[in-house]
Amino acid sequence: MAHSALWLVLLHWMFLQSPSKCNNLTQAELQELEMISTWVITRSFPCSATCGLGLRTQELCPTGGNRNISSTSCKMRTIRCLDTWQCGLKTQTTTAGQRLVLDCLEEVMEAMGRFAFVVSWRFAGGIITSDDSLFSRYEALSLDKVVLDPLREEDSGTYRCDVLDTGKRRVKRMYKGVKVLSPKEVSLDFAKGLIHWENPESLFPNTTSTGNPYPSSIVRNMALISVSVSAAIAALILLLLWGFYRITLRRTAQLSQNNV
Repeated sequence: MAHSALWLVLLHWMFLQSPSKCNNLTQAELQELEMISTWVITRSFPCSATCGLGLRTQELCPTGGNRNISSTSCKMRTIRCLDTWQCGLKTQTTTAGQRLVLDCLEEVMEAMGRFAFVVSWRFAGGIITSDDSLFSRYEALSLDKVVLDPLREEDSGTYRCDVLDTGKRRVKRMYKGVKVLSPKEVSLDFAKGLIHWENPESLFPNTTSTGNPYPSSIVRNMALISVSVSAAIAALILLLLWGFYRITLRRTAQLSQNNV
C-alpha cells in the first residue's frame, strides 16, 4: 500500500510539472503500474432496509499484479448503508392480553453489536400520530425493543424510536401505531370466524340442521311475522278505502240537497 501511495504522489507531481500536457509513460513505468495490486468492487447488492440503517453486501475482487487471479480469490463484505433515516408511520391492531414486541434495529443490532447505537423511545398515548410535540419520553427496559407482555388497552398509542450512531448522527426514526382491542368486543381470528359462517350449526348450537341453513323455529317466526305484516297492511288499505267511500257519500248527499 505504501508503494501504491508513492506512485500516486509521483504521478500527481509529474502532472503538475508538465508544461502543457502530460508526458507519455515509458514501458517500464507502465509495467510497474500493472504490478500494483488492489481490490475493486465488482458487485454491490441493494441495501437491506428501505429506510433507516441497513446492511449492504459487496463483492471485492483483486486486480493488478498477477493477471492469473481466479474468481475464487474474491471475497464478500458487509457494510452499513442508509438511504433515508425517516421510516414514516406504521400501524398494527392486536387484542389485549397478547405479547407485543416493537423492534427498532432488527438485524442491524445483531450484526454490529448492541452498544454501537444509542436508542431512545417516546410515546403518545391513545392516539395515532406523527406530531413530535405530542410525544413524551418512554422508558424501555430493553435497549432496542419495547416488550408489552401482557398487552393492555392503556398501551394503545404511537411509539417513536430514534437511533443515533456513536457519532451522534441520527440513522433512524420509526413510528409504530398500536391499536389495542378488547377480546370481548371483537375477535381477530379470521379462520375461526370463517368456520362459524360456513357451518350454520356453530351459530345455533341448540338446533339440528337437516339441510336447511336456518332452524325451523326461525322459519316459523319469519312466516308469522310476514303474515301479520301483510294482514295489517291489508286492513289499513281497507280502512282507507272505507273512509274515502264515506266521504264520497257525504259530498254526494250535500250536492243533492243543494240542487233541491
